Parts: sequence; structure tokens; C-alpha cells
Amino acid sequence: MAKKIRRIGVMTSGGDSPGMNAAIRAVVRACAYYNAECVGFYRGFQGMIEGDYLEMNARSVQNIITRGGTILKSARSKEFLTKEGRQKAADNLKRARVDAMILIGGDGTFRGGKIFSEEHHIPIIGVPGTIDNDINGTNYTIGFDTALNTVVEAIDKIRDTASSHNRLFFIEVMGRDAGFIALNSGIGAGAEEILIPEEDLGLDRLLDSLERSRRSGKTSSIVVVSEGDKIGKNVFELAEYVKENLPDYDAKVTVLGHIQRGGSPSCFDRVLASRLCVRAVELLLDGQENLMVGIVNNRMETCSLEQALQSKHEINKDLLRISDILSI
Repeated sequence: MAKKIRRIGVMTSGGDSPGMNAAIRAVVRACAYYNAECVGFYRGFQGMIEGDYLEMNARSVQNIITRGGTILKSARSKEFLTKEGRQKAADNLKRARVDAMILIGGDGTFRGGKIFSEEHHIPIIGVPGTIDNDINGTNYTIGFDTALNTVVEAIDKIRDTASSHNRLFFIEVMGRDAGFIALNSGIGAGAEEILIPEEDLGLDRLLDSLERSRRSGKTSSIVVVSEGDKIGKNVFELAEYVKENLPDYDAKVTVLGHIQRGGSPSCFDRVLASRLCVRAVELLLDGQENLMVGIVNNRMETCSLEQALQSKHEINKDLLRISDILSI
């Protein structure tokens, strides 16, 4: 018989994303609604190792739904990669009387949670929180929508300058292994070219496209580049290469960087975080464990943590086709 869950721990781990506070709020208030106690661990797995936690209730999370970042902080823990570190974490959960954990983060968070649960038999539910949107088993991750809106707003402003000075701008966005931010924001902002890790378009194709744009009468262009693009050059080298081969272009580079992770979460991310985390609490109280809860076709769905880690959420090929059509 599954152990009755009376006390649930929650933590955020990996890169922060807008909506994590809305997620924490939903966990805490769902626990209160179902008469379960809730404990928040600071700095992810490291806080578990150090026993750094606080008791949380419905009033602990008032007015945080609007805030970016995470009130529980986030950190990467090298010590948790060791068996000894995970043993310390398990001992501290026992001292804190925590029966189960909800982990809000990305694939690294889920990988650590899966190993921890297998070793110490702690029920785990994962909630996908990352701006990269690269988790299998869900259409959207918490923070992705807000990051997109931030990027599109920035590109819109850069386009004003590009148009005023007849310039070509290379804009680097986050996405080390996934091009979801680049592809969606590029289409939303009307970029002439979008370079993502999933599709190696090659330098010749890029030059041909930019030259075709120039001949068609375009006096400025925007190229959105995912930081993990496989074209073979970083964004600064790419701009130099284009200037050498297309001297008519005045090419500039903007790296948006960590601005994409910050800011007040969008309504979509607040609602998504609330839905996912209420469901996460309900799953634990129902005796289910070692699952990730996601959203597929606007319905709450679950998959095993192993399934969530097996592969990446695939890029929408139709968006690539649309991007090519609209860049004419």
C-alpha cells in the first residue's frame, strides 16, 4: 500500500523561468486546500542537501504570482551528483518529515529527481519549468511564453533601428540545444532568416537568402540566431562572414542574453503554472509518483520521468515551412 502523503516539499532548480513563483504558489495553496503541509526548499537540490527549508502556508505565497524569478532561489548542485550528496538530501527530508517532492525545472532537474527517487524511494512529481520549451511530454513549459514575448518586443525595437539605418541585425536568443524561442519569435517578429540547432541551413543558403532580400528591395533585415545553431560559427563570426561576402550590408549583432529569463510572467504562464502544479499535488495525494505533468492539446497529461527524459520535444516542421514562405 502506498504511503499516505501528509507533507509535500517543493523546489525550483536549474535555470529560472518566469512563472516559477506562480508554480510555487499553486503547490502551496493546493496543499492548503487538501489539508497537506508544505515545505519549500531553497536553492534546489543544494537546499535539500543542506536542510535549508521553510514551512509554507497559503499566506506565505501572497502577491508572488506577478513576480519573475523564484522566491525559493535556484542553483546547480555538484554535490547532488554524488551518492553521498543524495544520501544527505534523503536524511534531511526524513528529518523535515517530508513524504514527497514536487520538482519544478528542466531535464537536469528531472534526471536528478529520478535517480534520487530510485535510490531512496521518495515519491517525485516533475513540473516542466524552462524557457527553452524542450521537454518531452508537454506542448509548453512554464516560462516559454513570457520569454517569447520578451524576445519579440526586443526585436521589434531593434527593427526600428535597422530600418532607420538600413542595417542587417543578427539577434542571438537563448536555446543551446533547442530552437523553439528562435523559431517562434522569428516568425512573430517577421525575421528574414531564422537559424536553429535542429536545421543546419548552411552559410551558402544564408548568403543567398540575404542577397535575394536585398535585390527584392529590402533595405534592412533581421536574422534570429539560436545560441546553439549548428551553422558552424558564433553570432559574431557569422556577422563578419556576411560582411565579407555581402559588403553592401552593414551588419550588427545583438545578444539578448538573460533578459529573456526575467520579467513578470505572462497570463498564459501564470495559468499554465497553476494548472500543472495543482495537478502535481493531486497526483501525489492520489498515490501516484515518478511522473511529469504536462499539457498536451490543452489537456493535463502525465508521462513517466523516464519518458520525459528519453527525447526532446520536437520542433514544429510546419513553422519552418511558414518561415520560408514569409521571408520572401
